[in-house]
Amino acid sequence: MFKTILILNLLFLTFMPLESLAKTTESTNIQKHVAIVIDDFGNGMKGTDEILSLPIPLTVAVMPFLSTTEKDAKLAYNKGHEVIVHLPMEPLHGKKSWLGPGAITTDLTNAEIRKRVNAAIDDVPHAVGMNNHMGSKVTADERVMRTILEVCKERGLYYLDSKTTSKSVVSTLANQLEIPFLENELFFDEQYTTSHIVKQANLLMNKIDKDNEIIAIGHVGIAGEKTASVLKQYVPLVKQKATAVRLSELFVDPEEVTDIQ
Repeated sequence: MFKTILILNLLFLTFMPLESLAKTTESTNIQKHVAIVIDDFGNGMKGTDEILSLPIPLTVAVMPFLSTTEKDAKLAYNKGHEVIVHLPMEPLHGKKSWLGPGAITTDLTNAEIRKRVNAAIDDVPHAVGMNNHMGSKVTADERVMRTILEVCKERGLYYLDSKTTSKSVVSTLANQLEIPFLENELFFDEQYTTSHIVKQANLLMNKIDKDNEIIAIGHVGIAGEKTASVLKQYVPLVKQKATAVRLSELFVDPEEVTDIQ
């Protein structure tokens, strides 16, 4: 019986069109990548230690000018994670006071925007990229966003659009300016319950089956400990399906990304 099955299998492979065989082999060798970004570091937020101790490489978004900005950035870097600037930007709804120091708002001049973006980059050790904290109003404003991206280009940073609005102009401007950019695909914890975070983690797992590259964002803070706990449970499952990577590994050789000291 075994010999019969073996012969049939050999015959199948012999007469299978080479193109089909190549496609079958290729589909089994596709490498899938997942980049998990964690926002809101820099202010001693809940879940900081738990998130940074997860056994996968992360991209850690650190807000500038806060009490633990330098500490969190250096700790994340020393643990092998990638650091980016989590730049506070004006939202369509909410108070400017929620943004924290050095925020980018649409009433600023281009010169002031440039000054604040450069200062933010200088304040976050080891930053190689940037994303927006809130920012639904700013990321839809062509003048303001162009200025921000021009500074990123000058400083050698890539940009991650957190996609807090469907009206974002980031992709259009980044393509024009030839700046490496990426886009978030889901948030883990926009609702602060464990059940919601689990639901989003399951959504991530489903996306891995369909897509070769996935970017997802979580947060330290109110839901930080819950997010860390759920991610810790899902890390082994993610590793079965994909390779966890830092953001820069999705589009360039990491060695080509400037390390801002």
